[in-house]
Amino acid sequence: MLIKVFGAAVQGIDATLITIEVNSSRGCMFYLVGLPDSAVKESHQRIISALQVNGYRIPTSNIVINMAPADIRKEGSAYDLPLAIGMLAAGEVIQSDKLNRYLMMGELSLDGSLQPIKGALPIAIKAWELGFEGVIVPRQNAREAAVVNKIKVYGVENIKEVIEFFNGEQELTPTIVDTREEFYAQQSNFDLDFADVKGQENVKRALEVASAGGHNILLIGAPGSGKSMLAKRFPSILPPLSLGESLETTKIHSVAGRLQENAGLISKRPFRDPHHTISTVAMTGGGSYPQPGEISLAHNGILFLDELPEFNRSVLEVLRQPLEDRKITISRVKSNVEYPASFMLVASMNPCPCGYYNHPTKACVCSPGQVQKYLNRISGPLLDRIDLQIEVVPVPFEKMSDARPGEASAVIRERVIHARRIQENRYADIPGIYCNAQMSSKLLSLYARPDEKGLTLLKTAMNRLNLSARAYDRILKVARTIADLENSELIQSSHLAEAIGYRNLDREDWAG
Repeated sequence: MLIKVFGAAVQGIDATLITIEVNSSRGCMFYLVGLPDSAVKESHQRIISALQVNGYRIPTSNIVINMAPADIRKEGSAYDLPLAIGMLAAGEVIQSDKLNRYLMMGELSLDGSLQPIKGALPIAIKAWELGFEGVIVPRQNAREAAVVNKIKVYGVENIKEVIEFFNGEQELTPTIVDTREEFYAQQSNFDLDFADVKGQENVKRALEVASAGGHNILLIGAPGSGKSMLAKRFPSILPPLSLGESLETTKIHSVAGRLQENAGLISKRPFRDPHHTISTVAMTGGGSYPQPGEISLAHNGILFLDELPEFNRSVLEVLRQPLEDRKITISRVKSNVEYPASFMLVASMNPCPCGYYNHPTKACVCSPGQVQKYLNRISGPLLDRIDLQIEVVPVPFEKMSDARPGEASAVIRERVIHARRIQENRYADIPGIYCNAQMSSKLLSLYARPDEKGLTLLKTAMNRLNLSARAYDRILKVARTIADLENSELIQSSHLAEAIGYRNLDREDWAG
């Protein structure tokens, strides 16, 4: 008897339908074909044990299973459930009339219980696109898959529930999630707030500009000056995620297996802060079975690199292309996988090995050569891609002891949201452009052209600081954002002067 059941393979952040064909005939052999990996081949033993514990037996017949299409590699243990159901249906242990209406995935334990899987959300999206009535997944993944409201999502704990469901012996209750209500209810809850920060008004202003235009920013200052504290509060002033951005971000974390149990849509922008010992593959993604890296997990959010010069040079250099293209392509001999990587880079560093170069009270013990060598750990091309480079000066005692709270994140966020709305309207007809940081050279000439006074100021800065063409573009983008924050249609010389002031590392006197 020939039976077909349906599962899915996740490639990148999207799923592909996998048809599992099971043919039962006279004999006693078992064959599994269709490019399965070792974990899929080992499913036979898990299925036998799971069925025996629950009072069922695999039909004693010749079983041939084909996983189509055969040119896509099937990886992982999530195919246990559809394989088991297919074998039972081929042996007429369960009824097969409803099998073609459901897509199912799940890893079996030896006692028949189902373990959580990766990629439940893209699998549910694919099932809805293909017109399936519902999906059956482990209970831990039910809320994640139920984000797709237009399809029935059944979360089950044991294979026995699935068998009885197809035999009509019990009903399964679909998991229902009010996606919009949950999403909007959690968007503004932050544990850290800029109201707790004493002083540092110039740095908070720079972070506001970076947030308003989606710009990359580098904080450079002595130990204890507040670089990490400010960076960790940065998400509280970013504009909220849209539903589309949230869905795409959740898909990435679902594929990587980083969603918490019973999690739904991600409602806040991701904040990733990998340790400086991270490898290149962990940063960009890849591996034997390609997985998203930190730059993709930070998609639509922030990648925070603390102590930037301590990162391996090769790890930093691989960031250059994703910072420009906002995606990363993992190339292998048999396949290419593309992950989105539209993130804001927020980095911090000490100005020298001892940390006290340019400190107002403590003397630096490093020679000029040591300071320059330390700064040279970050390449010029990478620095060019960082729009704002701001010096963080230690807070004096008078401001530190001031009991009055600073400006709250919610107030700053309102200004940022207003500036982003201006940009959304400006680029409404241009696909792929949502903020000033993403402007091309053509768009710069249209929307960020300075007046004569501004051009003179820019020319002086370019000659004095010996800036590259990319740095020139970055200054114009930042100036455009500053103008948007002030609700100004034209870029004025004051906006350009402030943008040039955020290029601290370009100053000739910085490293002596």
